[in-house]
Amino acid sequence: MASASRHGATREIAEAIAAELREAGHEVEDRPVEEVDGIDGYDAVVLGSAVYVGRWLPPARELVQERAEALSRRPVWLFSSGPVGDPPRPEGDAAVDVSEIATAVGAREHRIFPGRLDRAELGLRERAIVKVVGAQEGDARDWEAVGAWARGIAQALRG
Repeated sequence: MASASRHGATREIAEAIAAELREAGHEVEDRPVEEVDGIDGYDAVVLGSAVYVGRWLPPARELVQERAEALSRRPVWLFSSGPVGDPPRPEGDAAVDVSEIATAVGAREHRIFPGRLDRAELGLRERAIVKVVGAQEGDARDWEAVGAWARGIAQALRG
């Protein structure tokens, strides 16, 4: 389990996924993508990133670029965190395009989860983007959806 998070919200989603996998009896290492030295010895990988302007964060994209071949030899699940508000902005699959990443690693699935927005944590550029897309401040994360997705991964790993 590895994730790229700018302000901690995506990291918290990764922690919840890891907790569900552990509860299902799987051994899980959970770390920021910047701390991943390699993936040898792992049977499967769950990889996620916060989304900014429709893209994964650079450290997550770099990890995929550097490790695509090794990742493609094991089961991989991807998740993105970013849309916020009601309705979420940006909406649906328009929030992020990870098709190249998913293809490069042979991902079994990609899931988009709503994120959290606290304007006080944002830099000037981020505040400008939030204003343009009309995103609402608040925590839109759906913990039940995160847990259900993780339980599905746990079941797939057992099978």
